Amino acid sequence: MPMQTAAPQQNSFDVIIVGGGHVGLTLALALVQSARGIKVALVDRRPLEVPRDNRASAIAAGVRRVFEALGAWPQMIAESQAITAMRITDSGQGDISRPLFLTFEGEVAPGEPFAHMVPNQTSARALLDQLGEQASVIAPAEVASYSADGSSARLVLADGRVLTAPLLVAADGARSMLRGMAGIDVIASDYGQTGLVATISHALPHDGVAYEHFRPAGPFASLPLPGQRSSLVWTERQDEAKRLLALDPAALALEIEAAMGSSLGAVTVEDQLAGFPLRLQIARSFVAPRLALIGDAAHVVHPISGQGLNLGLKDVAALAEVVVSAIRLGLDHGSAEVLERYQAWRRLDVASMAAMTDTLNRLFSNDVAPVRALRDFGLGLVDRTGPVKSALIRTASGLTSGGPRLLSGLPI
Repeated sequence: MPMQTAAPQQNSFDVIIVGGGHVGLTLALALVQSARGIKVALVDRRPLEVPRDNRASAIAAGVRRVFEALGAWPQMIAESQAITAMRITDSGQGDISRPLFLTFEGEVAPGEPFAHMVPNQTSARALLDQLGEQASVIAPAEVASYSADGSSARLVLADGRVLTAPLLVAADGARSMLRGMAGIDVIASDYGQTGLVATISHALPHDGVAYEHFRPAGPFASLPLPGQRSSLVWTERQDEAKRLLALDPAALALEIEAAMGSSLGAVTVEDQLAGFPLRLQIARSFVAPRLALIGDAAHVVHPISGQGLNLGLKDVAALAEVVVSAIRLGLDHGSAEVLERYQAWRRLDVASMAAMTDTLNRLFSNDVAPVRALRDFGLGLVDRTGPVKSALIRTASGLTSGGPRLLSGLPI
């Protein structure tokens, strides 16, 4: 009598999210809080826990409202730093001075900063604590394949388990396996630049001010953290980045002080400088049968304006709203019609931000004298034009009318 093979274990859910980073966690929390009884699974190749990550992220006011609506913000704000102002300078190669061309006061309303710097560990811990056991966590687990038919998506894990749901969400990063399995191509352009990140402490107080120094190789931003500490996001040419990454902490601190024009005094590097290649990458489609892409799986933009995570959390707000609305109406929440509403909601915003960051990077990452003169004139003109400055602040803060309810701090 032939041996019978046991059928693979199969589990059914309403939504399966692949990727347990900030974007995936926030979507899971939004769904379980907004749709009573919904069954959500979170799948990740690593254990789902607070990351060993010393970096911090700028959380814009509009996205902060998402965390407020989901109850996670009180825990985050305890360890965050409000950005009270932004100072923008422009300098050439070897320039000692850092002429100030543009200043933004950091409030979108009296007493309301346009952004906060939140340590990634703090925000992850707040999201995990708020989510608790409301979602099924399947981690660590490797995805082997994905398929979709008329009624559900089928996710097969490397250990043979099979997960099914009407909707599968790819929150698995810029190199998304699910995006590749779905056959979705990307539009991509390599900037030939490296993004460098580190945390520093410094002799002088930052007073909540963020600095963006435009230099020939790209922008150098110092973003305030609690205490006399700042988070650096530094764009360099690839060959120069390799040299900087090889420096010892003392030599690196001197390089940082020079790049900052000593605006915060003597510097101490608190963690190892990390580097990653910079590129523009947009998925040709944010959806496929029974699949939605969010976060870096859908789009990667230049960090010049600190909007990467914010874009991903806007995806969360839009997708959660169309999915929950469909469930409440008794509709198929993974149908092509529902997913197209999500894509239509997000396409223009992502395209606009990609175009803006790409243009800014190309405009400011050079030392051509006529271009410098033109851009410095433009910065000065904006600095003297109140309504334009106000409009730019509101755009950067993510406060727009007609957007998803979570971006207004309202429950779905």
